[in-house]
Amino acid sequence: MDYSFVIRRAVPEDAPAVHEILLDAFMHYQRASHITGPVDALQETVGDIEDDIRNKHVFIALIDSLPVGTMRVAIRQEDRVAYISRLGVKAAYANQGIGKSMMNLVDKLLMEHHVSRVFLHAAARNGDLIRFYYGRGFYVESTSLDRGYTRALMVKDLPEPKPVFGFVSEEEGDDR
Repeated sequence: MDYSFVIRRAVPEDAPAVHEILLDAFMHYQRASHITGPVDALQETVGDIEDDIRNKHVFIALIDSLPVGTMRVAIRQEDRVAYISRLGVKAAYANQGIGKSMMNLVDKLLMEHHVSRVFLHAAARNGDLIRFYYGRGFYVESTSLDRGYTRALMVKDLPEPKPVFGFVSEEEGDDR
C-alpha cells in the first residue's frame, strides 16, 4: 500500500487540525499518565494555537494529507536553548514512527540554529513516554509537582557544530 508521509511547518489555517490532534493525543496522555486534574494542552483554543504558529516553530505531520501529529519548538537564540512542547500523535497512528520522525526533524532545526540544549516536560509516571525520550537522547534533570502531578524536566545536550575546514571567507581574503 502506497501512502505519503509529510512533516511541514504549520500555517495559521492548520490551527483547527492541530487542535483536533492535541485533543486526541492529550486525552490519551492524561489517561496513560494517571493525571486526574486538567492538562494545559486540553485547555488550549484554536486562537492560542494560531498565536504559537506565528511565534514558534510549529510542525504538523500528515499521512495522505490527513493531519496525524504535531509538535512545537521555541528557540531562545541568545542563550542557545530550546523548549519542545505539545508533541502529540493521534492515538490511531501511535507507534508508527511519527513522533520519532518529528523529533529527528526538530534535531536538524536545532543544529541549524546552533542550539546547545533542548528541554521538555513529560509526566514522570508515563513510562512509555519517558522511555521514548530516553531513546532520543534526553535525560531527567529534575521533577516537580507544579501542575498537580509529577512532571519530569528532561534535557538533551546537543553537540557543538563542527567547523568547516578549508573555507576562506571573503572578509579574510586569500593571501596566495
